[in-house]
Amino acid sequence: MYSFETQLRVRYGETDQMGYLYYGNYAQFYEVGRVETMRSLGMSYKTLETDYGILMPVMSMQVRYVRPAFYDDLLTIKTTIRHFPEKTITFYSEIFNEQKKLINGGEVKLCFVDAATKKTIPVPEVIYNPLLPYFETI
Repeated sequence: MYSFETQLRVRYGETDQMGYLYYGNYAQFYEVGRVETMRSLGMSYKTLETDYGILMPVMSMQVRYVRPAFYDDLLTIKTTIRHFPEKTITFYSEIFNEQKKLINGGEVKLCFVDAATKKTIPVPEVIYNPLLPYFETI
């Protein structure tokens, strides 16, 4: 299992009329968590696409709304890869407020696609190798 945390502050334009973080923005917060998790493993989405020709489209997303976030809240996005990827990879997200209370949770499943052929492929080595040490049994 591999986990990484990053923080993000709720901006005014991300809130709705009630002052809550607009529900549709959680998908973008999940994406921030995924991108920073990948970066923490030494890879970036940009490099995957431009240097390796690998795309990672979203296949499904599930969201749980627990409590609201508000303008100027500093949120912690914890992103976890619980299972070693094979044909797909699932990122589990938990978003916490400054009081360390869970406000939202979800999961996003992605597959790997060869940019040239537009066909799905197994987990590429560039993703496989950095994740392997976190899933090897002792």
